[in-house]
Amino acid sequence: MKNLMDIYARKRKDVAAIEKELEESVYSDHPLLRETSTHLLKAGGKRIRPVFVLLAGEFGTYKLQTMKLVAVPLELIHMASLVHDDVIDDANTRRGQLTVRSKWDNRIAMFTGDYIFAKALSVITDIPKPAVHKIMSKAIVEMSIGEMEQIRFFFNTDQTVRDYLLRIRRKTALLIAISCQLGAMAADSPDWISNKLYTFGYNIGMTFQIRDDILDLIGTEKQIGKPPGSDVKQGNITLPVLLAMKDPNLRPHILTELDRIHKLDGQTDVSLFLDIIRGSAGIDEADRLSQRYLDKAIAALDKLPNIQAKKDLIEVAHFIGNRSY
Repeated sequence: MKNLMDIYARKRKDVAAIEKELEESVYSDHPLLRETSTHLLKAGGKRIRPVFVLLAGEFGTYKLQTMKLVAVPLELIHMASLVHDDVIDDANTRRGQLTVRSKWDNRIAMFTGDYIFAKALSVITDIPKPAVHKIMSKAIVEMSIGEMEQIRFFFNTDQTVRDYLLRIRRKTALLIAISCQLGAMAADSPDWISNKLYTFGYNIGMTFQIRDDILDLIGTEKQIGKPPGSDVKQGNITLPVLLAMKDPNLRPHILTELDRIHKLDGQTDVSLFLDIIRGSAGIDEADRLSQRYLDKAIAALDKLPNIQAKKDLIEVAHFIGNRSY
């Protein structure tokens, strides 16, 4: 399977231009803010949201300058949410690097996240389309609710699969969905195209997060850039765990482990918990649901013009659905 860089090859120059714009947009005269806001940027990332913006823009009148005004703020919103996430999760590493909260402290991390959010809103004001602003604002509100819901459900063993799916819809899928939608809108694509791309992005976002949650349970620290089992240590009960708990033979053991981890505030070894989940049907069942979302995403592209961007979107989709990092 191709890696992301091969898929991005055709857009390499444009992705590099966005990378440069990201650096410039978070620049601050304040030395500490400059250092903290560029810290995560330097750790890199898949840049999936900007690439979706660029590819969606090819279904209309593609102008890099206009695409940048959408791609940069969406990636900044994603980055800001990661900085805030790491505070909530007490995370020490991300992408194999120290988090902002770990390198500095929680207060500095929160203000850094707020600053990056504000920068995102500042960049997108140059797009003279109120509909774009409205969609983005609504997504930020939904993301915030998703974060609150995640905290509310920490260590809650009565939550349902539906609770989980609604949460990841808000936390992850919406931002990827609007990356595809707004890229098309900024390029003046017809509404039916931007709507199809939204559907594609939403389903890919669901696949992305389910895959992420599977990797947290089965991946190695080298693969995922953080210790496996990080989710459960903070109390985040993800899809494979919820599905594994449906097995009446495993449920008591999983509940005992979750109770132990909760009582020790996540400061404990979770290898027994990981062994139980890895030995359950939960991983395969979660993977099957992830694949169903992937199939829906690709089906949403059916009626779109057969341009290169469509082929690239399908390749990125397959990468997301099968990635190991």
